[in-house]
Amino acid sequence: MKKILAVLLTLALLAALVPAALADNGTYTTYYAGEVSTLNYLVSSTENDQVVGANIVDTLVEYNTYGEVIPCLAESWENSEDGLTWTFHLRKGVKWYDCFGEEKAELTAADFVSGLKYVLTPAYESAIVSNVFTAQIVNAEAYYNGEVTDFDQVGVKAADDYTLVYTLANPVPYFVSMTTYGSFMPVYGPLAEELGASLGVDNQSIYYSGAYILETFEPQSERLYVKNQNYWDADNVFIEKIDQLYNAESATLSPIAALRGEVDYAALDNDIMDDWRANHAELITQSRSNLQYSYFYCFDFDPQYEEEYEPANWLIAVNNANFRHSIMSAMDRTYALTAETDTPEALLENTITPPAFASVNGKDFSTLPAFANIDQYFYNPEKALEYKAKAVDELTAAGAKFPIKLVMTYKTNDSDWANQVQLQKSQLESVLGTDYIDVVLYAGPADNFLSMTRRAGKYSMQRCNWGADYADPETWTDPFEINIDSETGKYQGNSYNKMDKMYDTDYAETKAFLDAYYAKVKEAKAETSDIEKRYNLFAEAEAMLIENAIIIPFRKSTTDYQVTKIDVYEGEYAPFGICNLKYKFMHLQDEFVTAEQNEQSYKAWVDSMEKK
Repeated sequence: MKKILAVLLTLALLAALVPAALADNGTYTTYYAGEVSTLNYLVSSTENDQVVGANIVDTLVEYNTYGEVIPCLAESWENSEDGLTWTFHLRKGVKWYDCFGEEKAELTAADFVSGLKYVLTPAYESAIVSNVFTAQIVNAEAYYNGEVTDFDQVGVKAADDYTLVYTLANPVPYFVSMTTYGSFMPVYGPLAEELGASLGVDNQSIYYSGAYILETFEPQSERLYVKNQNYWDADNVFIEKIDQLYNAESATLSPIAALRGEVDYAALDNDIMDDWRANHAELITQSRSNLQYSYFYCFDFDPQYEEEYEPANWLIAVNNANFRHSIMSAMDRTYALTAETDTPEALLENTITPPAFASVNGKDFSTLPAFANIDQYFYNPEKALEYKAKAVDELTAAGAKFPIKLVMTYKTNDSDWANQVQLQKSQLESVLGTDYIDVVLYAGPADNFLSMTRRAGKYSMQRCNWGADYADPETWTDPFEINIDSETGKYQGNSYNKMDKMYDTDYAETKAFLDAYYAKVKEAKAETSDIEKRYNLFAEAEAMLIENAIIIPFRKSTTDYQVTKIDVYEGEYAPFGICNLKYKFMHLQDEFVTAEQNEQSYKAWVDSMEKK
């Protein structure tokens, strides 16, 4: 009873903080610079694309503002005694609509089966299919690899129109949290079968069952979301329209447009914060802390950039452990973070899995024994020069030439990132010497940045990020996952550093590391009963990436400075899935949220979280 009263009091406090002057039924207007690559929520792994799916199609469950799971398309669910069967009971009367708001069909359990079948069809190249494998759905991976050809043998069934059943090969205690990701979203089966790979190429080639309908989709012009008036939970959708206008200079112009009353949101980059603190301090707010994302540096083991940057020479260098360690030890991460924040120490993290994401028996995952001595691998100029000396001897013998060109890619319309790589170039070359490395800064495009840079191999070292997809440390191994093609026997996957390509080379040291790492990950995945042992095994695997300088941890998600007319603490919250990307539950104010209101909302939210 005390817990219920505490929640009610907190809700009352939050309600009191919302100004009387609300612009509900109004339009929330923003600028954007990065275009989406697809509206197909079943295939994309990028946040930019997933924002669309999160707001136009619902998941089985969702989360409230305090991170508690609540019913969504499923009104209830249960797990069998052996942990292998999950049954979801769907709400009746949910409909599919087209972009004109016309009703097309009822949403049923069969649409979840169709969605999973689409994700498991290799021809559609879903970037989020690994989540289905992680869920250990019976025969899912076998079907994807062609070892099972009858989809009826895959562990997902529509028992009737409103009963959805998943059958797992092994218990997955966090399975419900996985259903909040795109891999498990429904799709209207007949439409998916008709359009195939063309599903979601525009707003007319997708159906809608969520809070919003994408009424207008004009790339590099406008995206207009309108409230789905027939939405099953329409009473909790308060913003009538979301109008996103393309502006290539959004990062620079949005703050100015906000002051002019032309847009309702603007991110405030670090290079303009002094001016805003001096002149508009009362309007500066911060985004809600998000444990979903972690940032780290990846080395590219399959460089595909132009010959002038000497990709073959880089390949020799990156496969040398001493070379990688020289870069890692020479990188002053705290200094680099000053380009993003005036409190860099608060953002720095020494693990890939963010602190506070998961704990076992009262121990935070990031403090488990495997990470006890991890500090020794970070910034240390003296050690960097020791590694350099060893690398020079070894690389010279291997036929490398100096200086090694290191192509560092960044997003051209992100001023903080641009400033950051400038600091890193100067600092790395200062510690290691331009006789050893030549850091080449490459401005990647604002649109389709990931597909044009990281996925295309257009970098030597790049700042990457990953968002948790479910409530288990296994999610932080997913970006480095490698699968074996059943037909060719070759390794495939891993778009983060393309280490799967190493199995086609003669770099024995790198191959040996990969074999050891994936053996450890496999061992951790297999441990489903002893959670403490499972977490420690995953910690050991992650430590291997850091100790071998394969990945360089960098920072947790920033609490970005912004000016906005939305109180972010009204929205859904979870450190995984797509719930954080929804506009549902949030109100639009007539005026910008003040710094004081933002601070009060934050304190009320934290107070409620601590009571749970």
